[in-house]
Amino acid sequence: MDTALLFWNNIISTCGVLKIIISDRDPKFTSEFWTNLYDILGTRHAFSTAYHPQTDGLAESIIQTMEDIPRRFCAYGIEYKDQEGYTHDWVTHLPEVQLA
Repeated sequence: MDTALLFWNNIISTCGVLKIIISDRDPKFTSEFWTNLYDILGTRHAFSTAYHPQTDGLAESIIQTMEDIPRRFCAYGIEYKDQEGYTHDWVTHLPEVQLA
């Protein structure tokens, strides 16, 4: 249930319903619960293949990029202006990272 709430609160509520999800065959993504949820949402679930490790490499590359973006915002002093002033707090840059 925790994974479902995280998925709903952080993905569906900010990005909308996904057309496709590509994952490995981890039981976290293949359980009956997730299969039913994908059906309800109309999301297609595709699996990376064990014989095509480039798919996992691409996913890892995207994850690394998403981890690097907030660091770069802070490291280069890119400031986020809010109603109270300027801040270097990386959390304030998460909306920009989500749009990347």
